[in-house]
Amino acid sequence: MTDLYPSRVADQPQWLARKDPVIHSDWHSESPLSQAQHDAFERDGFLVLENVFEADEIATLQAEMNRLRGIPATLDPQTIVAEPSSGALRSIFAVHQQSALLGRLAADERLVAIANHILGDEVYLHQTRLNYKPGFDGKEFYWHSDFETWHTEDGMPRMRAISMSVQLVDNFEFNGPLMLMPGSHKTFVTCVGETPEDHYKESLRKQEYGVPDRDSLAKLAEQHGIVAPTGPAGSVVIFDCNTMHGSNGNITPYPRANAFMVYNAWANRLEKPFGAERPRPEFIGAREHTQRLVPVSGSLAQQVRAA
Repeated sequence: MTDLYPSRVADQPQWLARKDPVIHSDWHSESPLSQAQHDAFERDGFLVLENVFEADEIATLQAEMNRLRGIPATLDPQTIVAEPSSGALRSIFAVHQQSALLGRLAADERLVAIANHILGDEVYLHQTRLNYKPGFDGKEFYWHSDFETWHTEDGMPRMRAISMSVQLVDNFEFNGPLMLMPGSHKTFVTCVGETPEDHYKESLRKQEYGVPDRDSLAKLAEQHGIVAPTGPAGSVVIFDCNTMHGSNGNITPYPRANAFMVYNAWANRLEKPFGAERPRPEFIGAREHTQRLVPVSGSLAQQVRAA
């Protein structure tokens, strides 16, 4: 397949115009987003929806988050990522396969319907994880475009994927919230440096390859600015696969946590990596064990009680 977004192949970064639509469906009165929300995502490359989930649903998700924080024996050890210095829990990957509740969350109609609309296709889960940013010890996530890594190391051919971050605790402006550059999704910034073998083993803890150069980041910030959406638990931040984003460390006593799902269009399933010798493991980028998501409606809390 032709590489429309070559990266990590030159000794100088390049800025490439986006070659794919941002939204693959026209807005209509039955769309899961309002026209204003639809237009905002097209323009900014992200959207914040507050209070998507009810208080009892959030309480149920928080209980599961705390259970998994204890790292039960049922978790696959390779999916657990610790902070590089403190050893505090940073992420648990493939959580939709290791927690029935989080699998149900990923298939929730309130999320999947939006993914179907934005991507104009049936969707599957490219990646899921629980992100913990503990008080005092939570380290930063450096600036990056997810698509650069998914394309280069996983083999995702086109910009036809989105991330959804379900906030499991209140997000403040001071506890290391997600930061985004509005409008940056329309430019692909290539990265410099050949991908090391088994790069994922280090990049999940601290990414050093596949990150933009500082001059490009400064220029993007000057052109687009930086925003840090906040909101109560139960809010959802949706952002395009190529939106430049990152987050600061958390030196406050207030932890931050989210359930993170990546929805990829069924027509955009992974090919051979475009800039690595071999693809990352299945728990990071699904390629063999994929299935179209069937949306599930109803309360998360009620379903758990019924189970």
